Order: sequence, then C-alpha cells, then structure tokens
Amino acid sequence: MTTSPTRLPAAHETTGRPRVVIIGSGFGGLFAAKALAKAPVDVTVIGKTAHHLFQPLLYQVATGILSEGEIAPATREVLRKQQNATTVLGEVTDIDVDARTVTSQILGRATVHPYDELIVAAGAGQSYFGNDHFAEFAPGMKSIDDALELRGRIFGAFELAELATDPAEIDRLLTFVVVGAGPTGVEMAGQISELARRTLRRDFRRIDPTTARVILLDAAPAVLPSFGEKLGERARRQLTAGGVEVQLGAMVTNVDADGIEVKDADGQVRRIDAATKIWAAGVQASSLGRLLGEKTGAEVDRAGRISVQPDLTLPGHPEIHVVGDMMALDRLPGVAQVAIQGGRYAAEAIKRRVAGKQPQAPFHYKDKGSMATISRFHAVVDLGTLKFEGFTAWVMWLALHLLYIVGFRSRFTAAVNWLVSFLGRGRSQRVATQQQVYGRLALEALGAGWEATKTGGPKNVDPAGEDMTNRESA
Repeated sequence: MTTSPTRLPAAHETTGRPRVVIIGSGFGGLFAAKALAKAPVDVTVIGKTAHHLFQPLLYQVATGILSEGEIAPATREVLRKQQNATTVLGEVTDIDVDARTVTSQILGRATVHPYDELIVAAGAGQSYFGNDHFAEFAPGMKSIDDALELRGRIFGAFELAELATDPAEIDRLLTFVVVGAGPTGVEMAGQISELARRTLRRDFRRIDPTTARVILLDAAPAVLPSFGEKLGERARRQLTAGGVEVQLGAMVTNVDADGIEVKDADGQVRRIDAATKIWAAGVQASSLGRLLGEKTGAEVDRAGRISVQPDLTLPGHPEIHVVGDMMALDRLPGVAQVAIQGGRYAAEAIKRRVAGKQPQAPFHYKDKGSMATISRFHAVVDLGTLKFEGFTAWVMWLALHLLYIVGFRSRFTAAVNWLVSFLGRGRSQRVATQQQVYGRLALEALGAGWEATKTGGPKNVDPAGEDMTNRESA
C-alpha cells in the first residue's frame, strides 16, 4: 500500500518556461543538467541515489584505496549553484508518454513530475545472464553498496583465514575469483593481488597473504577484447607477472557460498573453492528501457537497450531523449564518454528547440579511447591509432581520472590517497563492518516495504511479512 501520488508543486508552471525532467544522476544525466545551466528552462533531476557516482573507480573503494565520498559527491551539492535545477530522490516507476509525466517513488511516497522534454539516462545494472541467484554469492560492481560489501568480504576473508586452523579452509578463504576480463575485472583482479602481495604482506602472524590466489575468469578467449589483441596480450602477461591466474575460455555454470563451478572450452566442468567471488561480466540496461519500448513501440534488445533515432530520440516522440547505457545506436559501447556526449547532445537539442533554431546534425560519437590499470605503475591505453602501455599509460590514466572526478576537494583527497597507496604500502580506507557485508541480504529477506515504516516514510505502508527472495544467507 502506498500513498496517493503527489503532483510536483507548481513552481515550474509559474515560470512559464519549458520543464525538462532528467532521469538519472550518472554521467549522462549530470552532464545534460549542467549543459542546460544557462538555458531558459526548469530542470528536474530524478535519481535513485542522492549522489553522482564515478563508477570507473568503484573497484578502488572495494580495495581500500579511496573512500566512497571521493567518487560519489552529492548531486545536490554539484548542482547547488545552478538556479534552474532541482534534484529529487526517487526511483522512477512509470512514464506516461501521452500525459508527459514521470512518476517516482521513495519510501512509499509517489510523486508525479510533468515534463515538456524528457532525458532518460538511468544507466545499467549488473547482468548475470539469466542466473540472478548468482548475485547472492558474487556481488557486482555497480553501486557504492556493492563496493562496500566487497570491501568487507575481501578484507574479512584475510581476517577469517588468520583464525582458521584447517589448511583447506585457509586456502578457500584466500582464494578470490573475479568473473569478467573486461576493464572492471582486470582492474579489480590486479588490485586484489597487489593488496595481498604488497599492502597486507606484513600485517598477519599466522597466514602469509602473499600466498592468496587471485583468479580472473572469462568465457572469452582474450583479456580486454575491446582493446585489441596486442594490448590484451600485454595486459594478460602483466596480470600473470603480478600473481593473477588468468583463465580464459572458462564459463561459469554455478556459484554458491563456498565456491564456483566452471565449464572449460573442452567441455570439462571443474570447481574452484573460493570464499570471495566478484562478478564483473555483463550489463543489463535499466528496466525503464523496456517500459519505454512498450509505451512507444520502439525496439528493445536482449540487454534492455532501447533503439533510438540518430538524434537520440524515440520514434514519434521527439521530446523523449535516451542517452548512455540505455540507448542502442550504431553498436556504441556502454562507457562514460558515450553517456557524457549523449547527455550534452540532448541538452543542445533542447536548447535549439526552445530558441527556435534548426536541429543539429545526427549524433556522432567521438571515441576518445579506452584505458585500464593493470597494477601499480602499469596500465594500457588505446587511443585508436596510438596505443600505450606501462608507466606512460598509467600516468595518462591518473591524469584523465583526476580530470573527471567531480569537485576540487575530491580530486585533492583522491590524489593524496593515490600517493599513499602507490608510493607507499598503506591503504587508508580499510574499514569494513559486518553490516556492510550482510546488510543487503538482511534487507532483501525483510522484503519490500519495510524501509518505509522504519525511516520516516508514510505510516500507512504495510511492511512485508515474508521473505520474497528465497535466498540462503551467504
């Protein structure tokens, strides 16, 4: 049971200016909002979280290099000087394309937001390729909650191994499996290996952290396939030199609390006993893509991405712009630059329409290259015709990521933490709590509706009385 939907206060209507609603506070949504700063429009940004997440650095939160605050500034703070922008916390549950309204909900409160122009930039979540039950034992890397849970699991595995007396149990606790050899998986595996062999090397008395196994699995035949064969092979060799076991052509068939089952290219099925499993393979676009597909008749692919026109709008709905991971156009990759450029393009289209100018040319993505860190002082960078690896690539990686971290304070503290972690052995963000590790499972077991009655939400929301997940505890 929820409260009746509340219509957004009429502040937007009294100005007489076009109302732009942006769904999502990620790269696409935030850059679109900022691009509309001087436009004669009223902007409402609706986000599932109250922060803008710099997702490419989540793995550094999980491995204790950075704090969550350094990569996730409050959206409200980022836009505080933009007088025509309002931020709203809530999850979008419906889009009425005929009435031109968006309905969002938070803690049982439903709010209706009228729009004249709509930018949908809700991003994507982790895909388990139809095996969603894997998520209980192999968290993904798509949110701050994911990163903090993984931090607790990773550091907690070493603590539990220090207490164990059975050699087999110690081996299981000190085995870390990362699924997916794309940039996220490669960076995560490299950092766990560095954590074990460098940061924690002298911290324990009964176990030797340097004996930890870090395994990188992928069903594909190459590491970083989007970087090309040459850079991918160099990355694989560097990972191996850093202590990571790279196992390619290995498809995950099952995951449980104690390990993972893998089917190799020759058809053989084997088991790897591992306490900590991390899923970095595959993405699934927001469910809003399918919702919009049903409402507008636009095609939606298997990954939930919705087909857009060359101007990033939906057929028959020039007022609806879809950008970032949610859009399907010219096989563009789901990377930050696609979202940033798409958000800015949609904002420019709105400004031109408001000003009565001619539409701009069709969207053209300018590929600025790809990069991934392998280990301390080593990265790979693909700029198309120019390719770099090693220390030079690592410095390029540092510079670019500092540029895109939002806010001077976050840039400064990130740089300080990088100095501590890369020049020394320490990692300043090693705090993890039991609540972070098990909180997600506990909340899911309580069922939908519980949070509304316990956190100041409407008092007429009925808490769920049963476990809707049917999951076992990890």
